[in-house]
Amino acid sequence: MTTDSTLNPERTSRGASMLQREEMVRERFDERPNQQQQQQMQAQMAGGVACPKCGTVNEPEAMFCASCGTPLRKGSCPNCGSEIDMDADFCETCHHYIRRDVCSFCGASISESDTFCPECGSPRGGIVCPTCHTLNDFSFCKQCGTPLTEQAKQLVMQLRLDPDYRQMVVLAKEFDQLEMEVPQASHRDEVRNERSEQLRERVLKLLAQDKGLPEPKFNPEPENAHMSKEELDRKKRQVLDRLTQLLDSMAVPQMPSPATVRNYAMAQKPAGVRLAWVCNYKHALHSSPCGCAKPQLGGKWIVLGHNSKDVIKDDI
Repeated sequence: MTTDSTLNPERTSRGASMLQREEMVRERFDERPNQQQQQQMQAQMAGGVACPKCGTVNEPEAMFCASCGTPLRKGSCPNCGSEIDMDADFCETCHHYIRRDVCSFCGASISESDTFCPECGSPRGGIVCPTCHTLNDFSFCKQCGTPLTEQAKQLVMQLRLDPDYRQMVVLAKEFDQLEMEVPQASHRDEVRNERSEQLRERVLKLLAQDKGLPEPKFNPEPENAHMSKEELDRKKRQVLDRLTQLLDSMAVPQMPSPATVRNYAMAQKPAGVRLAWVCNYKHALHSSPCGCAKPQLGGKWIVLGHNSKDVIKDDI
């Protein structure tokens, strides 16, 4: 038999009170800080520094996280005052190399009194590119890619012996030629061009006969001649896929020295195709690793193409 709660006000009041207590407990549980927040609170109370990435509590004077290596403090650019990571050697705001104790060309240690690097002999003030006359702080010209130091030239020669690099250069040239190719607009244009070519060959044969010369030999049409837009796009996609696979396989891993990453990446850059450097630091598009603040984290080249709408970070 069902009991009407209105006839038992004491029971109704007890049930409402229990619901209120459950609600209060739930609210208190939701308001409890998570583990990372607790660690940050403990760090503040103990004077330590909590890592913003993993939450590890570090010593008060620590510059980097002891667990994951994340910088715990920010520095400022000595040229423009912009906020930068403590382990950055390049300011992406004013585009200046900012380390005074490390050679930008080879990564060797130098002192304030050194005008030239004691390891590679490069000048502290930079090198002017003999090709485009751009002043550079790194071993390769950030504008045209010309190797500027002996170390850079030797690195280029070594990479030219790599089979993957050779194949990449061939694909880059083929893709550039396809980008410049003009597809056949319509079947009517194709028929008109074919008739024009037949007429040209006939006239040249008649002229040769009149002069008593042997008939001229005509070269076969190139493979890409008179391709439709669909055929041209399909071939470009095929070449681009192969080139992208090679560039992915040649991605530069994380290395201790920023100079090593910049030099290796610039040496492997193929000419004749529009590329961008995707850094692992901010996953931003740079015209080259020379414009990345932390290239030591690695990155890779990607193909943009002539009609790409991707925006390259203005770093030169």
